Amino acid sequence: MLGGRGVTLAACALVFALQALRIPILERTELATYDLRVRARGARPPSGAVVMAVVDEKSLEAEGRWPWPRARIAALVDALSRDGARVIAFDVAFAEPAAPEDDLALAAAIRRSPASVVLGYFLHWRADELGHGLDPAEIEERNRRVGTSRYPLIRSRGRDPGDLPLVKAYAPQPDVDVLAQAARASGYFTFTSDEDGVLRRMPLAVRVGDAVLAPLALVSAWHHLGRPELVLRAGRHGIEGVELGGTLVPSDENGQLLVDYLGPPGTIATVSATDVLRGRTAPGTFGGKLVVVGATAVGTHDLRSSPFSPVHAGTEINATVMDDLLARRFLARPHWWTVFDVLALTALAGLVAAGVARTRAVGSLLWAAALSAGYVLLATWLFVRHGVWLALVYPLLGLAVSYTALTARRYLGEERERRKVKAMFGQYVAPAVVEELIREPDRLRLGGEEKVLTVLFSDLEGFTSQCEHQSPRQMVAILGDYYARMTEQVFAHGGTLKEYVGDELMAFFGAPVDQPDHAARACAAALAMREHRIALNAAWAAAGRPPLRARTGVNSGPMLVGNLGSRYRFAYGVLGDAVNLGSRLEGLNRAYGTDILVGESTALLVRQAFVLRELDVVRVKGKRQAVRVHELVARAGAPLSPARESALASYAAGLEAYRQRRWDEALALFEEALASSADDGPSRAMASRCRAYRRTPPADGWDGAFEQAPGVLDGAE
Repeated sequence: MLGGRGVTLAACALVFALQALRIPILERTELATYDLRVRARGARPPSGAVVMAVVDEKSLEAEGRWPWPRARIAALVDALSRDGARVIAFDVAFAEPAAPEDDLALAAAIRRSPASVVLGYFLHWRADELGHGLDPAEIEERNRRVGTSRYPLIRSRGRDPGDLPLVKAYAPQPDVDVLAQAARASGYFTFTSDEDGVLRRMPLAVRVGDAVLAPLALVSAWHHLGRPELVLRAGRHGIEGVELGGTLVPSDENGQLLVDYLGPPGTIATVSATDVLRGRTAPGTFGGKLVVVGATAVGTHDLRSSPFSPVHAGTEINATVMDDLLARRFLARPHWWTVFDVLALTALAGLVAAGVARTRAVGSLLWAAALSAGYVLLATWLFVRHGVWLALVYPLLGLAVSYTALTARRYLGEERERRKVKAMFGQYVAPAVVEELIREPDRLRLGGEEKVLTVLFSDLEGFTSQCEHQSPRQMVAILGDYYARMTEQVFAHGGTLKEYVGDELMAFFGAPVDQPDHAARACAAALAMREHRIALNAAWAAAGRPPLRARTGVNSGPMLVGNLGSRYRFAYGVLGDAVNLGSRLEGLNRAYGTDILVGESTALLVRQAFVLRELDVVRVKGKRQAVRVHELVARAGAPLSPARESALASYAAGLEAYRQRRWDEALALFEEALASSADDGPSRAMASRCRAYRRTPPADGWDGAFEQAPGVLDGAE
């Protein structure tokens, strides 16, 4: 049997091996501890040198849908310039030409602006993002068109500049020539998230072919500082950072900067673009400032996850980096962090070994806990006070492994039996589940409890036919990307994902953690899923992917929730009539041309928080009793167009006339709704039904309910 020193050395060797292998779960845990330190530090005020002029919901309502005509963007440039903006950075791509007069108007505004106008462009990381390959000459031509974002100087000590370990991209997507030539400079605004989906780093340099390009944030800050010397510095072990006017901006060996988030979304000063255009901002608002122009309205911008929020606008992240650069406020993971990890791990393991050797069980546990807490406090203090990111996971893992191994050696008999039991169960379930089962063995029992929950079903409409021109691999990729975005919204609203079945997603809200507002969470998730699907379709259009349309059903009611199945296999899920109705509601969207339908029980729970439209009374398949069906329109207080509000009012009046068998009056009202909103599916379906009933009225005992069955009125003419 190994002695105490041998056990400690073996524990350290094991953790060193895990660190070298970069085990994903450990790497993600380290990233999670980083996020905790960011939040523990709390929000801090920005420098005030950066202001965002954004296309928000208010701007869209006042100025029209996005993207705007470039003549209007030219007016925005003029307004910002008149107010004294020093730099105008566009977190918006102008990759496609507009009407020639519009492009010329914007180019003229950029040229006459006393501000340095910096245009943003995005990068294609892989050839498949373009849908086709580019030959080297085409890539070089694109690099030429973004030449104003190339690094002016690269200094490399002991390493060939062409062999630097930079992040690589396939090709840039430059702005149209007339605008690129008018602008002072350009920079990419493309981000890359960590493996857990959180954006913590921005590449300060990206290699495309032979070109080394700089990001929009760095180029904009450089111009705001008066274009001092800008140098990409590298050493034998990789990138050291970027020298900006005598200040070294630190990076990792691949040239990536840690984004020093100042707080949650809304921390950077923001002004609505329509207020700028209409002269409603105080004089001097933009005087001497770096102004970031971008879009933050729902469905118009890139949403990322940050340590502060799962929904953080890409424009504000860019603005945050600019503020960091101007304030010379940086986070750093020192290049010597690997050496420090080795020393910290060895020191903690040695100290815990000394404690275990000299104290009893309780004392050694307290000693190990004190060492862990002390190291966590030290790492947190260095991060909060000096912006230094030191690893927590591997040193603490070394301490834990060493303590566990030494304790196991002391109590070998008892621990050996415990390990044997854990090993036996570990063949069937995950280690975390084993620990939970040991603590609460009742969880192994089949069955569950009855609770009032809300279930959500979402199914892609015509997915197979839409993808008939795609390969199976492409279909899987499309479905995977779609599921990822939709599942993020389920999780963001506290839902539990039950399963994917083909192109259908099922989730429920209110379990296993109690949620009194489960119905509101489900409705909010359904709306968010629709918004993200629309945004996903817009992003996919450029890549040639087919648009996706989904039908969603939401229903609340008593359900059986728990471990369901047999003694051979069981899973956590829900069963019950309310669950079945939710599935029926999803399919019923087809009859009304809607996206989201909710049951009467859900409507009663959320009517104060959401805009709902009562559509009909329906006798769904498998149920004798008719149920009231509602369309989920929007959140309460969300702006609706006058045409939409008129259509909803006409529909409500038409539904009342329909139920009283006044077919002509109802038809006129439904057609009036269609005149206001030509794509209103429910009005079209009900108008068709009125025409049919006008020809062949229903029997005298008709209760106004629509029978959901094949061959019965389905809304088609």
